[in-house]
Amino acid sequence: MQLNITFLGTGTSQGVPVIACDCAVCQSDNSQDKRLRSSILIETPSTTLIIDTGPDFRQQMLRENVNKLDAVLLTHSHKDHLAGLDDIRAFNFSQKKEMALYARNDCMERVKMEYDYVFASKKYPGVPSIQDIVISENNPFYLNELEIIPILVWHYKMPVLGFRIGDFTYITDANKINTEELEKVKGSKLLVLNALQKTEHISHFTLQEAIELAQEVGAEQSFFTHISHKLGLHDVENKQLPPNINLAHDGLKIKL
Repeated sequence: MQLNITFLGTGTSQGVPVIACDCAVCQSDNSQDKRLRSSILIETPSTTLIIDTGPDFRQQMLRENVNKLDAVLLTHSHKDHLAGLDDIRAFNFSQKKEMALYARNDCMERVKMEYDYVFASKKYPGVPSIQDIVISENNPFYLNELEIIPILVWHYKMPVLGFRIGDFTYITDANKINTEELEKVKGSKLLVLNALQKTEHISHFTLQEAIELAQEVGAEQSFFTHISHKLGLHDVENKQLPPNINLAHDGLKIKL
């Protein structure tokens, strides 16, 4: 089964460039230093899904000409991963059905608070239509032909879900993975992992921590995402990474 993977966004919560910042990264002319909020698109001949709907969701869907979407998987409820959810209504209209939304119970409860109008008993015409499906790290599930294995990771003290689909694992917004959950990751051929910056951070892997974890997993290819302007220029930093490890960039496409 071939997966077609597109990095919709690879930036941190503020994106890159950051508003009103004059650092070298934010002022760079290199398109690979322009990062929308982190999200990823996964396609097979019969299934299309995305992980996270950040504030740039509409722009990302238009840029990649996504005309079909079967499901949304949420890692957690922070705004940079959730704020674009209202725009799934375009797919409701075009596909004439609810959008399947998969999330942990704590995340789904936050969705229902922030988008209370979606779940109201009397809905305003034209609001998004969502099928809310609660998942947990304890139970793999199927989306059409795809087996999806949730992986519990920690964003400081906040539980976040990563996902493994076949030989592909996607983990963002984490700085700790327990041993038993890391076992779910091992054997992946393609690993995507957050690497925020070089200096220590309370809730994200640093670049060095991400390198060490990628080397421990030993995937054939590893790519880093959820990158801030503090990490450095894409071309400079990418050249210094170990073999088979690279910085991802917006619009990067990989076939697995």
